Amino acid sequence: MTRFRKRRKTVVVSFAEHEADILANLLRNLVELLYDGLPPRTTESSDPFAALLDSDGPTAPPEDVVLQRLLPDAYKQDDMASAEFRRFTERGLREGKVTDAKRVLSALEESGADEIALEPGEQLSWLRALNDLRLAIGTRLDIKDEDDYTTWESLADDDPRRLTYDLYDWLGYLQSALLHNMR
Repeated sequence: MTRFRKRRKTVVVSFAEHEADILANLLRNLVELLYDGLPPRTTESSDPFAALLDSDGPTAPPEDVVLQRLLPDAYKQDDMASAEFRRFTERGLREGKVTDAKRVLSALEESGADEIALEPGEQLSWLRALNDLRLAIGTRLDIKDEDDYTTWESLADDDPRRLTYDLYDWLGYLQSALLHNMR
């Protein structure tokens, strides 16, 4: 069972071995999904200002519903403004999400099921990565804000969505416990 505890500003998390493996696999899948369909950069520049102005990102929303949830349109009513915004920001958003996921994955791989001490800067990366995983799974399950959670909680054990919902619920626990210990 995953345990969280606080040591001053550090949050210490301990996973059972199978839990660390499950989280690591979910993170690997997330990283793969975020890289999927992202065209390579058309220019490489050592100039930070040129990199800031790099505008070779995609302009169309992703086809995958999970990516649409993780990388939503900025302007729902204006396709042109949304495309321009996406062109300048999507690559950076994807890279930020991948960086967070890889940071958590690295900590899991280095420690296995042993204790992982999360310093304040790492805690936010963990929180963002857990949130992205939960959004991805919730989107695949088609969970809506207005859903009655008793329906999801009462899924039969042989329902093919049961295991996925249990992962979604566990990720919610991880988020909540981490937030509680970050105070």
